[in-house]
Amino acid sequence: MYSMDYNKNPFIVIWELTRACQLNCLHCRAEAQKHLHPLELTFEEGKDLIDQIYEMNNPLLVFTGGDPLERPDFFDIAGYAIKKGVRVSMTPSATPNVTKEVMKKAKEIGIARWAFSLDGHNAEIHDHFRGTSGSFDLTMKAIRYLRELDMPLQINTTISKYNYPYLEEMAELVEQLGCVLWSVFFLVPTGRGKQSDMISPAEHEKTFRWLYELSKRAPFDIKTTAAQHYRRVVIQQKMREKISKSNKDEGIFYEDSLTTEDLNKMAGLGRAPKGVNDGNGFVFISHTGDVYPSGLLPLTAGNVRNTPLAEIYRESEIFKNLRNPDKYKGKCGACEFRHVCGGSRSRAYSVTGDYMESEPYCVYIPKALRGTGKLSHQINPISF
Repeated sequence: MYSMDYNKNPFIVIWELTRACQLNCLHCRAEAQKHLHPLELTFEEGKDLIDQIYEMNNPLLVFTGGDPLERPDFFDIAGYAIKKGVRVSMTPSATPNVTKEVMKKAKEIGIARWAFSLDGHNAEIHDHFRGTSGSFDLTMKAIRYLRELDMPLQINTTISKYNYPYLEEMAELVEQLGCVLWSVFFLVPTGRGKQSDMISPAEHEKTFRWLYELSKRAPFDIKTTAAQHYRRVVIQQKMREKISKSNKDEGIFYEDSLTTEDLNKMAGLGRAPKGVNDGNGFVFISHTGDVYPSGLLPLTAGNVRNTPLAEIYRESEIFKNLRNPDKYKGKCGACEFRHVCGGSRSRAYSVTGDYMESEPYCVYIPKALRGTGKLSHQINPISF
């Protein structure tokens, strides 16, 4: 699994079925609209795309939006993918579209898990972030339906300055709801997302360490998105623990002898066999067929209406650059964790305008740059 070649095939494909959505979220990268776009991929084009995805070693396929349930042919598309043998997940918006009957139909065709967004432990915080009054209550109602249908629940939460002070309360709610996975997103200032809504680099680091400690006691799994440097924190924490144990046993632990595969395993990456990043194991297809390294990195590499998905993913210059961490600039290019972390390429682009630049919200200073004076403006290094 750890030898999986992301140069050939992605680990995960996100297909934005539509940008139509009834919500008005503050951070929406799609800047969702109220109506379907006339140039969305048709059902027939969608079937061809699913065939192409399946041929790329059958990666995980996630239907997103907007709200995928806004498309009247959603169940036809999902049903085709599932019959094909594609592993399917979906991220609907908690709107009146989400009824118990719709959930039951999804379960019947084989959509095994639903993911709902909760960005606050109460209505005040969540509804503000989602830009829609009543969104929290609709989400909780939908979650009750899931439990009645005995379907596993995934909660997605975007960390921002609005909910950062209440992470403990959020974790308690996730546990109370009986979630199997808490997917924690870290805001990227693209679309409607604003840099002023983000937490600081130091707060990112603090949250990563808190998540690692939580992961050791929580009854649910934790996954992060747009937080590639969380992998570095996990490795560092595990390394500290291993060094401490080695000292107690009077043994010796050589951190510099670890291979990239060792580091990937130490990062505890869960379902992904190794670190996924924008364009590196990850590909995003827009509602009109444009192909991006991710939905948060708005650089088009081609369109599936004109070029096969495999050709775009394998041959485009953008994707090839993103899959070569040795070409990254600044701190990321010099960092000893670049092949398992690499920083968020989306956030680098959003903040600096260059997708190969350093992750701007990482406080870590690589060993190779310490004491060189090249990063005097940075926060003091966080070492092992």
